[in-house]
Amino acid sequence: GFEVSVVAADCDGLVTPQAVVDALRPETTLVSVMLANNEVGTLEPVSEIAAAVRESGSNATLHTDAVQAAAYLDLDVDALGVDMLSISAHKFGGPKGVGVLYVRRGTPIAPIQTGGAQEARRRAGTENLAGAVGLAAALELAVESRDESCQRLMRLRDRVIDALTEIPSVRLTGHRTERLPGHASFCVCGAHADVLLLGLDMRGICASSGSACSSGSLDPSHVLTAMGISAEDAIGALRFSMGRTTRDSDIARLLEVLPPLIERVRAASA
Repeated sequence: GFEVSVVAADCDGLVTPQAVVDALRPETTLVSVMLANNEVGTLEPVSEIAAAVRESGSNATLHTDAVQAAAYLDLDVDALGVDMLSISAHKFGGPKGVGVLYVRRGTPIAPIQTGGAQEARRRAGTENLAGAVGLAAALELAVESRDESCQRLMRLRDRVIDALTEIPSVRLTGHRTERLPGHASFCVCGAHADVLLLGLDMRGICASSGSACSSGSLDPSHVLTAMGISAEDAIGALRFSMGRTTRDSDIARLLEVLPPLIERVRAASA
């Protein structure tokens, strides 16, 4: 029974505050913006968007999907200006299958699972206590090492970006600097990502061609096409995620293997 308005992003995957304000209507009840995009790594200006929505006079509830950002960015809900925020434990070393939805006091919210009084009648069902404790412990550890981890990952990320964008017709996707510290994504024109991924896998290198939730789909990424990237180029999308266990030697191995692999795949498909 709700009508959804989708706000366009620019060529870097950024959603501007003005674009969100322009999409507001008197009956708008919810504005939801990702804090960090999972496919291209772009960090969205959530606090600026929230301020612009408030200044417009809208009473819409503001939500941010902070799943990708929880290990790397400050989740101060007052600084972000949001009423609701969601995270998932598996993105910062916690157990799979458990997450957090922060709801600011006084925010109207209806349960989608009813039948019991658990969670102040917001969600019926037995709480996953072990999962909740695991999530909290993992988040504490991530926050403690955040500054050091981000600096290390940005160095590794920039090394990958600088090297791969030297290859002809390999373009970075997402914003060059306003992006997740351990995220590097590209479109390799003239090469199919599935073939590249197979070649990398055979050499012991794990990568992806898009989001995990759309794995198995043969359609080009809707994120990339929304950024103005052609379907032909989008099929060459590669994403590299660096984390706690990634070392300089892993990056060196990637940069040794991938450039000649791209050359061979392009030659075979020419």
